[in-house]
Amino acid sequence: MKTYKNLVFLMMASTLLLALGCSKEGPAGKNGIDGNANVISSPWYSPTSWTLDGGEWYFDIDDNAINQDIVESGVILAYVSLPNDTYSKAVRQLPAYALGCNWDYMIPYYGRIEFVSDAQIKPGTSNYYFRYILIPANHFLKSTAGNNSMAEILRNMSYSDVCKKYNIPE
Repeated sequence: MKTYKNLVFLMMASTLLLALGCSKEGPAGKNGIDGNANVISSPWYSPTSWTLDGGEWYFDIDDNAINQDIVESGVILAYVSLPNDTYSKAVRQLPAYALGCNWDYMIPYYGRIEFVSDAQIKPGTSNYYFRYILIPANHFLKSTAGNNSMAEILRNMSYSDVCKKYNIPE
């Protein structure tokens, strides 16, 4: 009987320690809030062809990671690198205006991203590169810094800074 009481006491003490030692916040770092846990970065895509629809050119990419949670609660950042872009050698965040036309992306439905352009003539395929980064919703995105949401801050960061923040190879 004494062993049974000791076992019950040990289990209650362990449960209490676990309950007091847990928190909803993770530590900062590789697997914590400032790390890249659950952040998905696509490879760079170069279109093999463009399709004209309603005055806009587009090409699409299917990816199951572009799910309801990401689209409705997370952040999707999309980027383009274009040949002969005189703005800079850097990557532009979409939407952007370059080479005399607008470049953007849209999510027509879960699981697909479309990169679009309103170019007057069909955009090229050589040296046209597109990429996206999917950041799921969590406490970090819901918090605010001043009057700006973290999602808005991420959208205003440079491509290089976003990659550094989430340890994404450029």
